[in-house]
Amino acid sequence: MSGITAEIEGLVNRNTMADFILARLENEKDRIQEMIISSSHGIPYFYIDDVLPLEVTRSIGLAFPAPESMRLKKTIREYKYIAAQMDNYNPILEEAVYAFQDSRIVKLIGEMIGANTLFPDEHLYAGGISLMGEGQYLNPHIDNSHDKDREKWRILNLLFYVSEDWKEENGGNLELWPDGVEGKQITIWSKFNRLAVMGTHDKSWHSVSPIRVNNFRRCVSNYYFSDNPLRDGDNFHVTSFRGRPEQPVIDKILQADTKLRTGIRGILSQGIGNKTHVYRKSD
Repeated sequence: MSGITAEIEGLVNRNTMADFILARLENEKDRIQEMIISSSHGIPYFYIDDVLPLEVTRSIGLAFPAPESMRLKKTIREYKYIAAQMDNYNPILEEAVYAFQDSRIVKLIGEMIGANTLFPDEHLYAGGISLMGEGQYLNPHIDNSHDKDREKWRILNLLFYVSEDWKEENGGNLELWPDGVEGKQITIWSKFNRLAVMGTHDKSWHSVSPIRVNNFRRCVSNYYFSDNPLRDGDNFHVTSFRGRPEQPVIDKILQADTKLRTGIRGILSQGIGNKTHVYRKSD
């Protein structure tokens, strides 16, 4: 793989990475379960640090493509670069994404979160990699409730941060709003070599704080799906955005936007247009 030193070349395939990730999860299992239990009344979540060897995570971050080779999403909802067509980029990025889909990792996280069935998303529907630079953001939102075929429930979001020396004051941190955007937020620093995992349901409002520095926050993303919703009584919903507390006008616009898109999905079950953010693998 381009840019990989001989010392770590054998460590950057998905199976070896998965071995490291699994070991960290098992070592932190008691603390993880405590975090899940203490947050289960709102948005269940946990995070662990030092997920991969330092040089491996550094190599993943350095392999990220230039912004212009990724898809830019720029609206009042969000402002960021994303990519899911992983074979367009350095192979280490695809290996990193799919390391988190190892069956052992999926099984262990399922046991800890209490999910009887859990499936990684090989199509990377809204997964893959993302890049956020100065002034970019992701407003409070809840994720689409289902997979691309509207057959399984989206219940977990996995975020692996790979920007070295990233400071909390830089912004770009994960924000959880368990009591809605009018309530108090929980901030999870997008610290280098940290994995954050959060539950997704129809009340799991979350956001990414605006980037305040001339630098990029790099993230490897995955979603897990299930035959059942994370919480009993959850309902189908589209990705729904709100304004931040200091954005009352934007908040009204985004709530109206959600109602419109929900109405369209009620008529057209697959929405409008093709789903572009998926990994279209060659045969």
